[in-house]
This record gives sequence, structure tokens and C-alpha cells, in this order.
Amino acid sequence: MHNDFYSPFDLERFPETSPLENDYRSAFQIERDRIIFSYPFRRLQSKTQVFQSGEYDFYRTRLTHSIEVAKVGRSICEFLLHSSDLLNDFYYIDPDLTEAICLAHDLGHPPFGHIGERKLNELMVDHGGFEGNGQTLRILTELIYERTGRTKGIAPTRAFLDGVMKYKATQTAWVVESGKAPKNHFIYDQQATWRETVFGGATPPKGLQKVRALNAFKSIECQIMDWADDTAYSLHDIVDGIHARYINAGSLSEWAADQELNSEQIRLVETLCEKIKKNCYEPYFGSRVGTFVHACALRPRSGFLSDRTQRHAFDLEIDPAVKAESELYKSIALDLIFKSTQLQQIEFKGGYILERLFTALRAHCADHSNKELNLLPASVQELIRSEGDYTSRLRRLCDFTAGLTDGLAVRTYKRLFDADFGSITELY
Repeated sequence: MHNDFYSPFDLERFPETSPLENDYRSAFQIERDRIIFSYPFRRLQSKTQVFQSGEYDFYRTRLTHSIEVAKVGRSICEFLLHSSDLLNDFYYIDPDLTEAICLAHDLGHPPFGHIGERKLNELMVDHGGFEGNGQTLRILTELIYERTGRTKGIAPTRAFLDGVMKYKATQTAWVVESGKAPKNHFIYDQQATWRETVFGGATPPKGLQKVRALNAFKSIECQIMDWADDTAYSLHDIVDGIHARYINAGSLSEWAADQELNSEQIRLVETLCEKIKKNCYEPYFGSRVGTFVHACALRPRSGFLSDRTQRHAFDLEIDPAVKAESELYKSIALDLIFKSTQLQQIEFKGGYILERLFTALRAHCADHSNKELNLLPASVQELIRSEGDYTSRLRRLCDFTAGLTDGLAVRTYKRLFDADFGSITELY
């Protein structure tokens, strides 16, 4: 179906590649398929969402979370097409593009959840830092297919590239503006060229050049992905937390008593307590997904790039009541799950494992002044040795460490530090 929402500007690929002969798929469907069949996507099945992967069979992993985000994002596109007077059957937000962006949004996340991201950022702070979204962009533009003899990356369209670039301010821009390195929400300095590609060479107006304003500048598909992500984890973290017995009616009531909640927040907490007592919380939260989708509306926007692409001619508006409900669930999850002793202990352990791993591998595999040991797979060690400067070698080591699944990170740690683990026949 022809779609006037997208122009040749949106569909341009980087680098430019010839279309596959007789391919029935659209450019955005091809990008979606390349994500689904990629090894970084498969690795998400063994990376932590909230609880460590493999602990039980029903907790969400990064993979199942990404699939849920993709479904919510696609549903939002379909809902907007039928509910908004601004769209029609020949002018609509492409659900395949949005689905691809949602499927890709967590590709760069390291093992052990957010502690992994924080720890790698600390270890790389003097060499460009580490950020999950920046790493996603690096995977999509540099690392996928790197050693196959074909073009590096998935040759993304400008529309897809813009959609996955949730943040657009560099680490150095944060340092210049705030005087210190950021904890998150940045891209790597070298990725500024990809941001310029997204902008088509245009210079943002002065008001958009501050880091927070630049990070808030998102295409409509990126905004949909962002709300789909909020929907999935604000609702589903609660479900998993109840399954894991971090949240029950008693602990939730005690938590509410210590908060300054308004009448609507009290009603939502009381409803949740009742659903927990009746053991019908899962279908209840399933129904809330639809409520969160229906909370979306489009608002026209004018400004930077709105004259070049429809993707920057609209903002996504969320019903304030539903937005507040999402924030309430995030607060409950933070206090009752993420700040719990059990989760804090697991986070500490994950951070400890990553720090010892990275430190040992840095000393023996990235520092050319040291006599190198072959501690890494030969292909990874070759990539590191091929880099001419120390910072680039550390970036390659960071790529390897971030790409580890939870289980492989633990096994690699044991192989290096546990005298009773491993054998001479065991391979990566």
C-alpha cells in the first residue's frame, strides 16, 4: 500500500545499497527481519530484564520484553490510524518501521540489567563511556555483519536510524555543559556523524543544541517506542514482582501508607491489592495494556525538520491520567523490587563480576605494554589487536563484555577466577 507519510529522505539507506531483486518486502520490513534474525537479538533471551534470566521459566527476559514492546508499538500505530483525523489509509505511521525500532531498542544492553550498564560506563568513563542506547546504535551501524565480508551494520534507513537514536547528545557535550561525565542518556562521540546523517546535514536551531533539548527531540516512531517501552515495563515489572513474591497485598498497603498519594493513586493501589488477593492481577494488567494504547493521540508539530519529514511533524500525546498511572507503577517497582535486599545483592554481584572480568581482560588483552595472554576468542582478540590506539582497543573489549549473556559472563568469570571450574576442552 502506498504511504505518503514517508519520502525518499526517510527511505535513504546508509550506506546506500541496491535493493534485493524481486523482494516483496518494504524497506522497513527488511529492517525488521534483519533485527529478528540477528545474533544480538537472540542473545537477549539470556539477558536480565528484572530477574536474572533462567531463574524461573515465566519471568520476562530482555527478549520477551522487546517482543512485548514491539507488539504495543504496533498496536499504537494501528490505533492512531483509526482514531486520528490526521492520518488515513494512504498517510500513516508505518507499523513495520515502529515494530523494527521496538525490537531493536534494547540490543545494546549488557548482562545483569541496569547494573551492567552503570558498571561498564564507570569502567569506560575516560574512554567514551558506555550507554545502552549508544551501544544499540553501534551494533546496528558497525558490529552486525562486521566480519562477513559485506557492508558493516544493517544499512539502516534514515527513518529507522532516527527511531532507534533515542538520545542524540554526546558524552563530550554533557561534559562541556555540566562539567561531569553523564551516567546515561548519551551517544558516543564518534556517533555524532550518525546524528548528522539523521538530520540530513541540517544544523539544529540554538534552542535544540542544549543536551536535554537535543535528547528530547525524537521522531514520532521513537516517541511511540518510548511509550510502548514505558507501558511494557511499568505494567509487567509489577506482574513479575508479584509472581516472585516481592509484592503482595500487605507489602503494597504498607508502602502506600508511607507515601503521600492522591485519591486516584489510592484507588489504583486498592484495586491492585484486591486483584492480588483474588489472584486475578495478570488479566487485570493485560487489560491495562489496551488502556495505555488508547491513551495515545497525535498533535501536529512545526519546527526543526518538520518541513523535510512527516516523522518530525507530529508529537505523541499521552492522557495525563494514564501517564500518572504508569509513574505510580514505576515507583512501586522501584521501592518494592529494585530496592529490595535480594535484588540489590544480585545487582552487586553482577557488577562485581563485570568489573573483575573487564579489568583482567583489559590488562592482558588490550594493554599492548603487557605480555598478552589469549584469554578471548581468537576473532575478538584479532579485532582488539587490529586497533591502533588504546581507547579503540578498550571499545572493542567493551563490545565483547556488553555482548555477553548473563550465563556466559558468569561462566567466563568462573573460568578465569575459580580454580575448580573449566577444562582444557571447554570452548566459548
